Amino acid sequence: MAHAKTSYVCLPCRASYKQPYVGDRDRLCPRCAEPLIHVGSAFATPRRRDTAAWRTLSVLLNAGVRFHKSCCGGPGYRPRTLGEVRERMAYARKTGEPFARALVRREVP
Repeated sequence: MAHAKTSYVCLPCRASYKQPYVGDRDRLCPRCAEPLIHVGSAFATPRRRDTAAWRTLSVLLNAGVRFHKSCCGGPGYRPRTLGEVRERMAYARKTGEPFARALVRREVP
């Protein structure tokens, strides 16, 4: 039986690749030879021209947020705009909550 494929992203190229997951082996981008980031199997790639979506994605990935499926609910909430990211980061600074946890909050109190 073949292994399920998962997504890997190259932020400088704004490209996503589906490949089988084989441990923590380093993978390189075929375009620029930079390391690919393992983002998970529930990842939906933004369009290459959508710079705001790629900036939002960059913030999420650099904070350690990934898109792995959890049981049957998918990856959970992920901000889609820079405004949502700014709102959650301001909340994290104000309350002391870790950025990664604040970024995946569905609602900010």
